[in-house]
Amino acid sequence: MSLIKRNENWLPSVFDDMFKTDWMGGTTNVNNIGTRIPAVNIHESDENFIVEVAAPGKAKEDFKIELDNDVLTISAEDKVEKETSEKNGKYTRKEFSYSTFKRAFSLPDTVDNSKISANYNNGVLEIALPKKEEAKVQAKRMIEIS
Repeated sequence: MSLIKRNENWLPSVFDDMFKTDWMGGTTNVNNIGTRIPAVNIHESDENFIVEVAAPGKAKEDFKIELDNDVLTISAEDKVEKETSEKNGKYTRKEFSYSTFKRAFSLPDTVDNSKISANYNNGVLEIALPKKEEAKVQAKRMIEIS
């Protein structure tokens, strides 16, 4: 649940926060039909968390990934311009589209912020969030009694 100032009609906002916020603090695409917010998968292993952002048709230069106070923000901006003209050159028209998105995730204390890395391949932006050594699952061992 986010910590935002509530007005008199706070109850619907609380329910929206509960059902639209994922376990890492990011927001989901619920009730955002028609927007260009990419889908996100988050996978946890013993070693790290992997955040996968589905963003086909983009270049790695289109993305901006920021880390500020344990909040990971992923954003992208896409500008497309198309220019057409008639054969005689008297008429020119420009058509453009502009889309942007931003997703933010609160990182758990177990993430080693200094080792975060990202890779973009085949339309998927993959961000590796390595766990700190003390957060990794330790191998089972026997303890002798003295």
